[in-house]
Amino acid sequence: MTPIRAIAAVAENGVIGADGDQPWSHREDFARLKRLTADGVLVMGRRTFEAIGKPLPGRLSFVVTRNPGWQSTVAEFGERVQVFDDVDAALDAAVQTGRPVWVFGGGQIYRAAWSRTEELEITEVHAEFDGDTYFPKIDPREWEETAREARDGFSWVTYRLRSA
Repeated sequence: MTPIRAIAAVAENGVIGADGDQPWSHREDFARLKRLTADGVLVMGRRTFEAIGKPLPGRLSFVVTRNPGWQSTVAEFGERVQVFDDVDAALDAAVQTGRPVWVFGGGQIYRAAWSRTEELEITEVHAEFDGDTYFPKIDPREWEETAREARDGFSWVTYRLRSA
């Protein structure tokens, strides 16, 4: 079965966003995100999709929103963008595609998908930022770090859910 993974860039204080945007940018990290999520399904909230503005090339965007009329705003993208009113429904549909499934944000979506998430691909940003959106706390009793690669100003870290 396709594992559900989350991917995020997280500041030392847990911030992932501020005023609908990410408060930092690393070109090298964007290239990694593109490489990891290629051909995948990105499950995200409406605000995250709106911040991006369009589906990322080669990926499907499964957008979760409580606004039933919002789907008409993305009709131009056809099947590349599908709209759901529930995170579990979006995850179920994503798994059914057989493609890699990535929880892509924002904070509410990460929290809602947390109990179903099996792997994390985290960019640990070595700084603190002011923000209004936070990633869930990664508890080392629940998550095992399996890889780490230090970069300039950040580290790429992979976690796997510990077996019960």
